[in-house]
Amino acid sequence: MRGHSRYIGVLTFALAIGSFAFAQQSAAKTPAHSQAKAKGARHVVSHHRAPAYPPHPVSPPAEVAQGQRLFEGNCSFCHGTDARGGESGPNLLRAQVVLDDKKGELISRIVHHGFPDQGMPKFDLSDQEVATIAAFLHSLPLANRGAPGKLDTLVGIAADGKAYFDHHCTTCHSVTRDLAGIGGKYDPKTLQNLIVSGGAQGFAYGRVEPAPPKIPPTTVTVTLPSGKIVEGKLDQLSAFVVGLTESDGTYRSFARNGAIPKIVVENPLQWHCDMLPKWNDTDIHNLTSYLVTLK
Repeated sequence: MRGHSRYIGVLTFALAIGSFAFAQQSAAKTPAHSQAKAKGARHVVSHHRAPAYPPHPVSPPAEVAQGQRLFEGNCSFCHGTDARGGESGPNLLRAQVVLDDKKGELISRIVHHGFPDQGMPKFDLSDQEVATIAAFLHSLPLANRGAPGKLDTLVGIAADGKAYFDHHCTTCHSVTRDLAGIGGKYDPKTLQNLIVSGGAQGFAYGRVEPAPPKIPPTTVTVTLPSGKIVEGKLDQLSAFVVGLTESDGTYRSFARNGAIPKIVVENPLQWHCDMLPKWNDTDIHNLTSYLVTLK
């Protein structure tokens, strides 16, 4: 897979087309001609059948090629190089929104707005860039759309991956504690998804053994006007109320009025969220190749 400066993953285009139901295509029944009246005559079946997928206009080769480059740089980690899906991204060729899309007009709505509550951020791609990605998706063969494609993930340099890990990841992770033996627990593609998602959304589209790593809960600190501080696991947060569970199991909720009370949320996966638009292929592949060695 080509290296590109931008990687948007989990998650994706991610994981936002994943919120749409997978299309269950059914081939149209072949019409049968009227049974001949003569004794022993057989049904004659036409060899013509309705298309299994909505037809799309053919795009210029240069536009398709550009769309393929953008797809590989931004989407292939989750959806596969052939867009047939992976552990953290669904099969785009079967997604109803892709089937109904003509020139990116439907796909762009998802790309530009995302589904943050499902782990998919909005993406900073122009309408023209999304249109070329759509052209690439629509150019893929209609047959054989069901099987997921294979993605060679072990193409990085383990030593460079270790250097990246030591510089960026040791604040939260340790190869002797939470990541001990992780290379023997998961296959390379799953490890790659974990790098991007932090484990939050990396298993949304497939059963994975063993279970994904346990993620620490998101916590919140509420400072009341009196100066009293209340801390706990975040249960609810909106423009009007914040709810939390204290360490002893007590549930507390507080009405919000603008910036009062002061609220500070600590998301253990925030670094992974912030990195979504910043990942590049080289760092992802190097990290994956390093983590595989942690048996």
